Order: sequence, then C-alpha cells, then structure tokens
Amino acid sequence: MAVNDPNVGIAFALVIGAGLATALGASVVFFPRLVKLASRKVLASALGLSAGVMTYVSFVEIFAKSTLAFTDSGETPEHAYVWSTLCFFGGAAVMLIIDVFVKMLSGGGKDGHGHDHHHDHHLDEEEQQPVAVVEEELAGVCCLSCSPDPVGDLEILQHQADALIAAEEENLIAEDRRAKDHAVEVEVDDTAGAAPGVVPVEDKSIEDKDEEKEETEAEKEENKKLVKMGINTAIAIGLHNFPEGLATFVAALNDPRVGAVLAIAIGIHNIPEGLCVALPIYYATGNRMKAFGWALLSGASEPLAALLGWAVLANSFSDQMYAILFGLVAGMMVIISVRELLPTAHRYDPEDTVVTYSFIGGMVIMALSLVLFVI
Repeated sequence: MAVNDPNVGIAFALVIGAGLATALGASVVFFPRLVKLASRKVLASALGLSAGVMTYVSFVEIFAKSTLAFTDSGETPEHAYVWSTLCFFGGAAVMLIIDVFVKMLSGGGKDGHGHDHHHDHHLDEEEQQPVAVVEEELAGVCCLSCSPDPVGDLEILQHQADALIAAEEENLIAEDRRAKDHAVEVEVDDTAGAAPGVVPVEDKSIEDKDEEKEETEAEKEENKKLVKMGINTAIAIGLHNFPEGLATFVAALNDPRVGAVLAIAIGIHNIPEGLCVALPIYYATGNRMKAFGWALLSGASEPLAALLGWAVLANSFSDQMYAILFGLVAGMMVIISVRELLPTAHRYDPEDTVVTYSFIGGMVIMALSLVLFVI
C-alpha cells in the first residue's frame, strides 16, 4: 500500500476529528451546565466502550497486520510473529515511559498530584461538599483518564462549574440592578427642575464593580496555580494523545472503516480531557477563549502524530516499517486501555454496573465493523 493513496486524506481527517473532540469537552466554558451531563456512569460507560474498541482492534486486527507485514517483508511466519510480538511490547514500553512524563507534569506526589483527596465518593449530589472548595483540591485536577482519584477530580470540576454558574447568575442580577438604577437616574434628571425635593439615587455600580474585582493576594496566587495546573494538564494530555493520533492514522491508512471506529472511540474519551483542561483555566482567569484554546492545543498532538507517521512512511516506506508501526501501535493502545481507561472506569463504577457491559459492547462494535468489511 502506498502512502499517497486516497486513504491518506481520510486518515488525516479522522485523526483531526478525534483530536477536535477535546473541543466538545472544552465547550463547558461557554455552557457550564453541561458538566452535569458528566455523571459517573456516563463516564464509566464511555471509557469502557473506548477500551473495548481499542483492545479488540489491537489484538485482532492491528497485531495481525503487523505479523502479516513482517511476512510480506520476507520473514518466515515464525520470525514474523516474534518480531511483531517484540514490537507490541516495545509499544507498551513507550506508553509506560510517556506515562512517567505525564505524572511528572501532573505534579507527582502521593497520588500523582501532590495532594490527597478526602472525598466520600458515595455521597449523593445533594450531600457533597459546598462550592467553596479548598485550595489543595482546586490545584489538583488532572486528566480524568490518568488520575489516581478521578471521582474526586470530577467532583472538583463539578464544584468549579457550580461556582461559575452562580457567578454568571450574580452578574445577571447585578446588571439588571444597574440597569434599573440607571433608569431611575434618568427619570430623576428629567424631573429635577419640576421636583427639587427629589434626592438623586446614588450610583453605586462603580463601587460595587470595584468590590467584586478586588482580590486578596491568596486568591491571586490560587488563580496562578489553577492556570499553571490547567496548562500542565494540557501538555500532559497532549503527550498522552500523541500515540492515539498515530494509532488512528496507521489504522485508517490500512482500512478507513476500522480507523473510523477507532477515531470515534478515542474521541469519546477525549471529551472529558478537554473539560479537564478548559474548566480550571476559565475558573481562574475568566477568559473563555484562552481556556478553550489550551484545550484545543492539547488535542492538536493527535494530528501532529499523524503527520509524523506520514513523514516516516513517506520517506522510508516498506513492509518492514509498516509492520513495526503496527506492532508499536497495538502495544500502546492495549496499555492505554488496561492501565488508564478500564481502571478509571471502575473507579467511577466500583460495583461494575456498566463497565463490563460497555467494554464488551465496544468489542462487539469493533468486531461488527471488521465482519462487515470482510462480507
């Protein structure tokens, strides 16, 4: 298969689409109430589904393609299987190394963030802690699929969203009050000559505005921490997304239908990652576009990975190179599934009410796409 065939354009489009899924998560900065849709079971189902798709396609399709490509390059079937196996575990090792860098960017520490969460994850929403969350919690949100305490992090994000919603409502009330005060002032000015006894209404809007904007040094420092945390999370997610972009590109290059299903699975778990990047930055700065932009940047690593894969294949394309890439990608995706997606899904759903079924459902979806391709 040549790298300049029509599948190249389709492969890039699918990778870009999967990367842009972070924008859906980041859209909470414009609509904070969307965070309410990110319930534990919804996230557990999404992660389980993604893990099922990625695991099945890695073992059944991509690993087999690696072995076949090694055979086409002149290796015996026995040696081809050995080489594809080595590449598979090589990809797993690469993913583990990337995870080390992700944890370093997340701050390290006892739970990977430099703090402990003290949440009762079995509380109902009405019983959860108030919106005024402590500083340590606000500085600890990480990528939900690579966090040791995703439930706690989800609660923090929900509290931040609640605070933003409350602030927006207060702003609307304040604006309405200022509009009414202004209308009264205009009326007083119009009737000042005829009614000298009327006392002008004092304009407190500027004073109120100054009070609202006044921040203590501690609050400013907290906001700096939130921005830094959000940017570090964006970089960490970017590193984490790089192998996923490569996986989608290589899979779509061989079979666009397989690549499409894989892109959807990766896009599904990219959505909460966009949320993790954008919401803390917006919470700290009040700048929607800055928060949204950093989330988009975290997803841009996937098209960059596809571009790198295309450059490698374009300059040194051979069955052997193709086989190596397939083997590496298979190992990477299995590690992402078993080390991050499934454990996180089980933390959201400790009683396993949806995770196993979602995982099997993901495998069924991937299997059907492969079967339909054969028929």
